[in-house]
Amino acid sequence: MRQQRISVPRGIAVVIFALAILQGPTSVAAGDVPESVGPQGFLIWEPPRNLPELAFEDKDGNPLTLADFQSKVILLNIWATWCAPCREEMPTLDSLQAQLGGEQFEVIALSVDHAGIRVVEKFYQETGVQHLRKYIGPSTLATSKLGIEGVPTTLLIDHDGREIGRLVGAAEWDSSAMVDLMTRAIDGVPD
Repeated sequence: MRQQRISVPRGIAVVIFALAILQGPTSVAAGDVPESVGPQGFLIWEPPRNLPELAFEDKDGNPLTLADFQSKVILLNIWATWCAPCREEMPTLDSLQAQLGGEQFEVIALSVDHAGIRVVEKFYQETGVQHLRKYIGPSTLATSKLGIEGVPTTLLIDHDGREIGRLVGAAEWDSSAMVDLMTRAIDGVPD
């Protein structure tokens, strides 16, 4: 079944937005109202929002920013190994990367574990994650810069490095509706 974009009047969007806040911590600023709500409660921004520069590291400790992935659509998942919902959704993120990952799309699973990359490597090995690269945010700067109050939180970032939308909480990332949402973002098709 193809997921359709839901356009909602502003008043109803505010109610939907309020319900999303009640479901868990959110980083959405006061006055921000989603243009629509996509699959599994994914909040879609119109227009897309600019993001601050975000520094993190790869598994070898090499510094990176989101600009290093310029021209790709990014699904940026902020997670931690100690977070039960994060652990549950990781296989679906791995599956999504296996399906769509390449020159046009990448899932960046950015761990905010203070224990470092070793706990991420151990987790990937224990759970059989094979398609996701290992990234670590060595401090809490990633969450504070992005206004994230809880994990997991996932941002969809367009080819130009702007946030298209976000989801607070776990999701089934390899569901047909989510794959369709990512494919439309890769193709640059409006929701």
